[in-house]
Amino acid sequence: MTSFLPTDEEREFIEVAKGFALEKIRPIAREVEDNRIVNDKMVKELEELGFLSREMPEEWEGLELPLISQAQILQALSYGDLAVIQGLPGAGDAASFIRLQKDHPILSLHKEELIQSNKTIALLDLLEVANSQITIEKTENGWMIDGVSQPIRLASFADYVIVAAKDNEGVPVVLWVDIYQDQVKVDSGDYRLGLLASGTGKIIFDQVQISKQLALAEAEDAVKLMADTRNRIRVLQAAKQVGLMEAALDYATEYTAGRKAFGQEIAKFQGVSFRIADMAMETRIAAHLVWEAALAVDGGKNTAAGSSIRALYRAHRSLRFVTDSAVQLLGGHGYVQEYPVEKWMRDAQAQVTLYGRERELLIERGEQILSGAIGVTV
Repeated sequence: MTSFLPTDEEREFIEVAKGFALEKIRPIAREVEDNRIVNDKMVKELEELGFLSREMPEEWEGLELPLISQAQILQALSYGDLAVIQGLPGAGDAASFIRLQKDHPILSLHKEELIQSNKTIALLDLLEVANSQITIEKTENGWMIDGVSQPIRLASFADYVIVAAKDNEGVPVVLWVDIYQDQVKVDSGDYRLGLLASGTGKIIFDQVQISKQLALAEAEDAVKLMADTRNRIRVLQAAKQVGLMEAALDYATEYTAGRKAFGQEIAKFQGVSFRIADMAMETRIAAHLVWEAALAVDGGKNTAAGSSIRALYRAHRSLRFVTDSAVQLLGGHGYVQEYPVEKWMRDAQAQVTLYGRERELLIERGEQILSGAIGVTV
């Protein structure tokens, strides 16, 4: 029987994360949204607690924690506020890439800079994007990147961006790009929906020349590396979504239990109690799928890709249902900014947009099964 129970040490880490989420993160969530950036004090505190280095390799002064541990820690932190967690500087999604490719000469060259200066790296993964507006042309000395990316997290704060895509010859490549050059711009746009502190933006490449020395991977190596990176990212993002679900569920439960109508608590009305039960079940199902995927990915199982897609797919679906339900259960108060549920609903929609809608994930999973890339266990 599979056990998801954390060790005593991990349990203490998770408890610290949950306490920090409630005492430090949630009280400043609106302020962070208004300023559209996580303040330096918050970043410093999280860094000192080790929460910014969970995924990074030990050689990079990271904790290099197992995914199951990270998933439970991220759930606890996101219970405070998902947007704050998504706006934290550093390697972001690229941390998973660095963990898998930590000894590459290019990464080693920037290692000390990234550790000491806490530089931010955005990850632009276009290998599975059908209609990308980015083109990568093979040249005599390397590649030329041109076009505008889709909105990605941390773009507005990034010092570097890792770009994974196929060049004009159909060869997959992963390239290291310095974002502070004249040919690279960032369009922060006006993303009013949610996750306003996440630095979401489009990266504009104006015929950016990339030398051969800045290639992090090519051909089959690039495909394998990005597939493994993608599996880890799906698990970590789904875990954050579970944390937001738990926050919305607990808040709606407490609200309905404390309000009365017709002489009894709202929570005792059948329609309300049924909805709360549905929210609880969706949250728990999503959590277990995330933990199962974490073990599969870290264990190198052939079901890792399918498990990670399934976890993120269900987390997306459950997240929208739970946050929408929380708003509805608060009635008119659900749309008032004095209550956090309207923000959580907006953040949920933005999160799903950034990390692949359910239909896209289903298509990818179906293609995997049909191609025989992995087992057909669903």
